[in-house]
Amino acid sequence: MADFKNSALLVTGASGHFGRLAVEALLARGATKIIAGTRDPSKLADLAAKGVEVRKLDFNDKASLEAGFAGAERVLLISTDAVGSRIEQQRNAVAAAKAAGVKHIVYTSAPNPRPNPGTGVSPEHYWTEVAIAAAGLDFTFLRNHIYAEITLLGAGSAIGSGQLYDATNGGGRSYVARKDAADTAAGALLTAEGQLILDVTGPAAVTQEALATEFAKLSGKPVARVGLTTDQLRGGLVAAGLPAGMADVMVAFDIDAAGGYHAIVTDTVEQFTNRKPEALEAFLAANRGALAG
Repeated sequence: MADFKNSALLVTGASGHFGRLAVEALLARGATKIIAGTRDPSKLADLAAKGVEVRKLDFNDKASLEAGFAGAERVLLISTDAVGSRIEQQRNAVAAAKAAGVKHIVYTSAPNPRPNPGTGVSPEHYWTEVAIAAAGLDFTFLRNHIYAEITLLGAGSAIGSGQLYDATNGGGRSYVARKDAADTAAGALLTAEGQLILDVTGPAAVTQEALATEFAKLSGKPVARVGLTTDQLRGGLVAAGLPAGMADVMVAFDIDAAGGYHAIVTDTVEQFTNRKPEALEAFLAANRGALAG
């Protein structure tokens, strides 16, 4: 296996949850030339103190992209949080990477990205993958499955009401802990070669019925899974105060789960971290305190 720990490795979005974890993983694995890109360098003073080079990097500012990518050999391109405008942002980043002479891009994508209308954020990931491939660079597309942390966001309402709503039609999800995904990305930045497309998953596909059972077990309160149609789910989300656009994104996730796209299980985490991914049951038990209800 290749070893690029002495190459100049750039992590974009390094002040975010995922980016910070990835930088910490690179440090732990002995990377010697880490560049952390962020819109606000002041947020990474602690990493700078550990020898990380911190650069201002704003995907909406082409000048900062040019300076931020200078000298980087391999890049972990973390998808931005600007849902709805990511395609242009990330195309700008890919163009800057190519102009700077970057050799390999590791991109945090999503399961089964495609340009089809009504698929939520999927087109943003699809067109970013297309831009990277068209740039003629080597790449690793890490199609990260739903983060285990997402289950904590709905735990309180599910436990409080005793009902967990979804439109997955019984489809499972191979939830992956964010740290496992970030460590995998760091491993790919350090070792991946050529052109790879990989799903990053947890160790098993978990249905919403099984998730409801876990919530009940850990909280000591009854929680039942309630299956809805996509229209019912969207209406409920909007009625609960979620913006319509975000409700569409969440419904699209459930549609993909119903289609089996979220139930894929791979050994990608183990391949790049030399350990098995954390099971959702263990993740929830470790975060029991966050299961308010």
